[in-house]
Amino acid sequence: MRALSLALLLLVSYGAGAAEVAGVRLDDKAQVESRELVLNGAGLRKRFVFKVYVIGLYLAQKTTDAVNVAGPKRISIHMLRDVGAEQFTEALVEGLRANLSEAEFAKLEPRVKELSDVMAQIGEAKKGMGIALDWTGSDTRLVVDGKPAGKPIAGEDFYRALLRIWLGDHPVQDDVKKALLGS
Repeated sequence: MRALSLALLLLVSYGAGAAEVAGVRLDDKAQVESRELVLNGAGLRKRFVFKVYVIGLYLAQKTTDAVNVAGPKRISIHMLRDVGAEQFTEALVEGLRANLSEAEFAKLEPRVKELSDVMAQIGEAKKGMGIALDWTGSDTRLVVDGKPAGKPIAGEDFYRALLRIWLGDHPVQDDVKKALLGS
């Protein structure tokens, strides 16, 4: 009986940190640089009635203050429909503008353009594609289907601004913010 209880406990704890959202299974752990991160939360981004993507947030440890956490982080996006590069970057810019002052956005604009240029090279965020925005501790890296895309983008201020798209005072979707923060 004791062995059975221990086996059940191990089985439950094995999958406890993982999540499944809209049929997409997110791993309970991810690695950025050589640092192991845990899934803080996951949610579904919808636009009108359309399911657009599943998003997960990975941090060194679970928290409800993800924007101000130090160290590597990952925003993991799993596309549920095809979205053109222009539409994808317009949505990012819209989210940034909603959560930053004009002066803050102006300071970040060259780096926003760098990210937009990389997305333009990719062409389209296709259904099933995995897109990760990683903060390595020194720069932001875009990873598409497990492979780095474009060159690293400098500045922690840029990554924190990206996080505000989903976690800021005016997130793209309130229930996604709550889900990413595990609340």
